[in-house]
Amino acid sequence: MIGLIVVVGIERAAAQDQEFSQYYAAPLYLNPAFVGTTSDHRFIANYRNQWPNIARGYVSYAFSYDYNLYNYNSGIGFLATVDQAGTAGMKSTQLNFLYSYKINIAKKWVISSGLNFGYAVRSIDFNKLLFGDQLQFDATGKVPTDDPAFFNLGNAHYFDFKAGMLAYNKDFWIGFSANHINEPNRSLLNQESYLPFKLTIHGGVRIPLYAGTFKKSSIPVLSPSFVYKKQGNFEQLDIGAHFLYQPIIMGLWYRGIPLNKNVQGNLSQDAIVVLLGFQFDRVEIVYSYDFTVSSLGPISGGTHEVALKYRMGIAMNSKAKKRERFIPCPTFHRKE
Repeated sequence: MIGLIVVVGIERAAAQDQEFSQYYAAPLYLNPAFVGTTSDHRFIANYRNQWPNIARGYVSYAFSYDYNLYNYNSGIGFLATVDQAGTAGMKSTQLNFLYSYKINIAKKWVISSGLNFGYAVRSIDFNKLLFGDQLQFDATGKVPTDDPAFFNLGNAHYFDFKAGMLAYNKDFWIGFSANHINEPNRSLLNQESYLPFKLTIHGGVRIPLYAGTFKKSSIPVLSPSFVYKKQGNFEQLDIGAHFLYQPIIMGLWYRGIPLNKNVQGNLSQDAIVVLLGFQFDRVEIVYSYDFTVSSLGPISGGTHEVALKYRMGIAMNSKAKKRERFIPCPTFHRKE
């Protein structure tokens, strides 16, 4: 029964999505409406190692590509995510196709709506599970098990659908996304373990810190932003700001809702996030660290996160340049 307890515990602990502290460094994961909000081919890789000191914690990867189809006012993208949790090797892999459609509603204002069609596989490493009857005959647990729970274990395959909207111009953006609209069942025990619907609301503003008469090749920019998430009984607010003085990027955030209490009755606060990175013409690399301020404290080992972006430029004619979209993400402070 030890193995069964591990599986049930992980399924309950993983009732919420894994998130990225650098939320705008994973735009397609945040909201499918961000697909195609760049003028170039955009490639992004994200890595997150959360609470490495606690039973191997949670490790997440995301890889994405997207592009703006100017002639069709659309964007297309692909997103692959991998989450690994705990010593039992719980793993979730999801492949997504994303599409967005954009409408100009006013001068330099754009409305983008997006859809995400995902297919996921959730699995566990059976060789890392121990059952009670294995320990009765062998302290190492290397003998075969006859526990009925073992024969009920299996991989979970499911579809996952998301949708979102985004309104933006060159200095302001606000949007929302509806995640797990179909609330898929991803139980490994042939039971019911539904992934709850998640609502995300996000927004921000780009504030140039120089408005003088002299023309400069680079000016400092401050971008305050927020992301609010609600999934089942879970709520979270990320609020903070990026600062860019090219090529240096810095950031500071607070994650939590200190006026509320979580399901355990403790103050809902999670982490202070600090960020440092570099932005060049085509490449951007950023590292962030989460200082845990919840009840876990320093024992968790905090969270390490790295984001790498590459924009592959293409030749565009003058007409295409006139139709070029503004980029609202704060990690893309540069005007196109």
